[in-house]
Amino acid sequence: MRPLLKLSSITKSFGGVHALKGVSLDVQGGEVHALVGENGAGKSTLIKIVTGAHQPDSGTIEYDGMSVQNNSPSLSRALGIAAIYQQPALFPDLTVAENIALRLESGGPWRMIGWNRRRKNAEELLARVGADISPDQHVRGLTMPQQQLVEIAAAVGAESQLLILDEPTASLSDREVDNLFRVIGELRKQGVGMIYISHRLEELPKVADRVTVLRDGSAVATKKMSEVDRPELIRLMVGRSLEAVFPKTTVPIGEVVLEARGVGHGTIVNDIHLSVKSGEILGLAGLVGAGRTELSRVLFGLTPADRGQIFVRGEEVTIHSPGRAIELGIACVPEDRRRHGVILDMSVAANTTLAILDKIAVLGMVDRSRERRIAQDFVARMATKTPSVQTPVGNLSGGNQQKVALSRWLATEPKVLILDEPTQGVDVGAKSEIHKLMSELAGRGLAIIMISSELPEILGMSDRIAVMHGGRIVGELDRAVATQEKVLEMALGHTGSAAA
Repeated sequence: MRPLLKLSSITKSFGGVHALKGVSLDVQGGEVHALVGENGAGKSTLIKIVTGAHQPDSGTIEYDGMSVQNNSPSLSRALGIAAIYQQPALFPDLTVAENIALRLESGGPWRMIGWNRRRKNAEELLARVGADISPDQHVRGLTMPQQQLVEIAAAVGAESQLLILDEPTASLSDREVDNLFRVIGELRKQGVGMIYISHRLEELPKVADRVTVLRDGSAVATKKMSEVDRPELIRLMVGRSLEAVFPKTTVPIGEVVLEARGVGHGTIVNDIHLSVKSGEILGLAGLVGAGRTELSRVLFGLTPADRGQIFVRGEEVTIHSPGRAIELGIACVPEDRRRHGVILDMSVAANTTLAILDKIAVLGMVDRSRERRIAQDFVARMATKTPSVQTPVGNLSGGNQQKVALSRWLATEPKVLILDEPTQGVDVGAKSEIHKLMSELAGRGLAIIMISSELPEILGMSDRIAVMHGGRIVGELDRAVATQEKVLEMALGHTGSAAA
């Protein structure tokens, strides 16, 4: 059978950096072909070559049996190639129907717009992808998964035959993931070929037919999804075993550093009893909507507790603001690093010292020399890959952005570190480095609360696991007895047999 897309011996260099080294890949119509690899492995460069944003230095591209010369974004769209990225590229102040129309309609400036036809077309396309969204709604009011469905609807309307999905499930709940997989299944039946990029290796068997692994710009393997398991994929991607991804070490557990007794906020966080000790990693598990992030906001003073007691090293305290939390030695790395964890347009140095400006300012002016020294120290400690500390954080990979976000809060010299989804959207290699850092910090006596939706991460890195359901902590499990089944049972609210 002739492949829909065929890439042969694609190479690409930027200056002296070889981003792609003779990569070959093909996608059949009606096939989901997963593309995996660490950040920097070449996935983004390869996709940009397919979509015409970059030209290869050598190699050939064939689409539906035809040679593609001088590819460009407009040519790739005309061929029927569409890319849907982790951050949807929609216009927030236009309606859903208008955003879809921008992808599908053409004509001169004096063309009459058929508003009713435009709305009906959008309605039909949204229905085809199972999106219960009004065509008249402004995109600004849509959730991330709803925006993704709008982009998929536009791609369907454009009769795209090759769809590129870049980290499509990074911010989705389990129910939203199931709906996306249903849509992918429908597109597969229609003969649409898909390149599926994801760091969530556990979901690939549910959706992919084949998988190609990139490492250091080379395609090291292409296999049927049924013939490879997660440990083998990790070994191919990073040259390390699964155990290396969760480098948990046993360290002495000290006294209680932070304790909550009956803490609550509004109707979202209720009657929280929780403690974390020096040297301990406390995993906070639960389904989406269980209240984990909301609890972290309470403990950090973003939404102060309106009932209950909080103790730091045995002394009752009131945490009415993040500033007060920092004074007490509490730091919090938020879930959405691009919105709340780092400022993308600012340099690595400026981001690193943002929470300690009062300590590096002289007469109200930031000591830039000291700022650089502190940033350089954290770049070395965290093994952050950046050309310099003056590089804008937006230029770094997701894993390195997360390291900068961590550096900012470690610079405050905290006693308690709250990590909300610390490895979300980063590759396996970066996960391993962040997990290793967590173990090192615990070894130095830091108390860590780790919120994670990934059960392997919860089980692999926690000394103790607290499980939330409906805004409450419904039980705890010691590392020695915790299993995925027990954690999930408690997260679903079935607490009868889950005691540790």
